[in-house]
Amino acid sequence: MQGEGPTWKKDAGPISNYFSSVNRNKKSVTLDIKKPKGKEILKALAKKADILTDSSVENFKPGTMDRLGLGYNCLKELNPGLIYASISGYGTSGPYAKRGGYDPIAGAEAGLLHVTGERNGPPVRPGIGMVDMSTGLYLHGAILAALHARSRRGVGQRVDASLFETQVSLLTNVGLAWLNLGIEAQRWGCQHPSIAPYDAFKTKDRYLVCGATNDAQFAGLCKLLGLEALITDERFATNPKRVENRELLGPIFNAAFSKKTADEWTELFEQTSLPFGPINNMQSTFAHPQTQARGMIAEMETDTAESGQIRVIGPAVKFSKTVTSLRSPPPRLGQHTAEVLAGIGIDAQGVDELRQNGVV
Repeated sequence: MQGEGPTWKKDAGPISNYFSSVNRNKKSVTLDIKKPKGKEILKALAKKADILTDSSVENFKPGTMDRLGLGYNCLKELNPGLIYASISGYGTSGPYAKRGGYDPIAGAEAGLLHVTGERNGPPVRPGIGMVDMSTGLYLHGAILAALHARSRRGVGQRVDASLFETQVSLLTNVGLAWLNLGIEAQRWGCQHPSIAPYDAFKTKDRYLVCGATNDAQFAGLCKLLGLEALITDERFATNPKRVENRELLGPIFNAAFSKKTADEWTELFEQTSLPFGPINNMQSTFAHPQTQARGMIAEMETDTAESGQIRVIGPAVKFSKTVTSLRSPPPRLGQHTAEVLAGIGIDAQGVDELRQNGVV
């Protein structure tokens, strides 16, 4: 990928940090499913599979698999136990079903961008693909539920997830405030809509987030900042009053925080039970002691990188009985085609013929 410097070998093929971030422990097979032989191979693979996923987002138009005779209704006849999992922009029904899916568009139409950004500023897209990632996580849970249902009922089913519906579901409390009270959501930046103070404050060198969720914490925070006079100030006596007068509190707290660095404030906060955390860049995030202690950085050997290794982000969930492992690095495109096709009886000569005919 352009802009990634000398990370990858010139003969590595199409590979990038973007691809590598979500493709370790996977095998890569290339297959032209528009060709009759490609369709035949996919059907043979699906016949033996527990799960098949298709993604109708970005360059893969909704309904493509059905038009190719490879949709759920076709494949379930070959394998009644198949879990056929789909991700699309808007789901398989409704007026937008035929539209493609894009993370920022789904985020815009389903309310995420409306609630993201500074209070008086324009809508802002989150710094990572939150809708894409959340939809994948939703689908992951749904697949496991479908597998559990299959173990009880003996048949598979289609699981239909979409970027749009995922983001609508993530509106949670602000969505219910609109549905039940007619209260329109607004952007709050780093502030909390119903708690004050709760914000990102600028220290001498970077920002730090902290808050006071009750009166006792407010008093403790004021003492820490040398602002004891605010504790008895009637304008800030209760949280509702602090919310009402948040515009007065902000400048006072910013002035106090500006007197020390984030690290200096961190040392002081560590001696309290107040909620706080510096806003870390990537360097600080991956140097964080909790990142290190919980094994959130791992190294994998790979022949695609110039150094022979690539660092990846470790598993976010730990199990008490099962050891999570990084078994294989992100693959080259089509790296495992021959290996996988051997599982359905296609030998090396057959794979060579498929390559010559542009099927794989």
